[in-house]
Amino acid sequence: MSLFAIEHRSALGSKTPILSTDVTLTALPEGVILQALSASGSGNLSGIIVTALECDALAVRSMSPGRYFIVGNELVSPAALVDILHMLKPHADVVDQSHGRVRIAISGAKAALVLAKGTAVDLALNAFPVGRATTTLIGHIAVGITRTAELEFELMVLRGFAESLWDELADLSFEYR
Repeated sequence: MSLFAIEHRSALGSKTPILSTDVTLTALPEGVILQALSASGSGNLSGIIVTALECDALAVRSMSPGRYFIVGNELVSPAALVDILHMLKPHADVVDQSHGRVRIAISGAKAALVLAKGTAVDLALNAFPVGRATTTLIGHIAVGITRTAELEFELMVLRGFAESLWDELADLSFEYR
């Protein structure tokens, strides 16, 4: 055990949310982000993960075959994390990524247009429906994108790139503010 207390500092604490009628950009709470990895050929485990967790406060993001993120706005105690690991062990191996990733929300009528400036993913609602998630690049930054509602997206990025992504999104959304 360390004699030094760890001081948590928000990765985007110095960034002011962007609020306009067409685009809103906000930092989501730095709660829990777990990466779940299953064996290839296991099929889509999203439903199994949701059932195993039995928790409405956590959401599952199916990023690619066998790769999922479990996210929530609240921190998870070490004991609860151990429980989650045991519940999911028959289906997937889980790694806590809460310290290393940050989530950003972008929403509004022009949110998809802003994101389309930075990525080649087709974000039209019929091609990328609510609940769909993928990993892509925005500029040079690897980002997980999930459509959480018709006009809302959640972006997940490595903590060290969070400010750069924020600044990029602020620039891309400038004409809609």
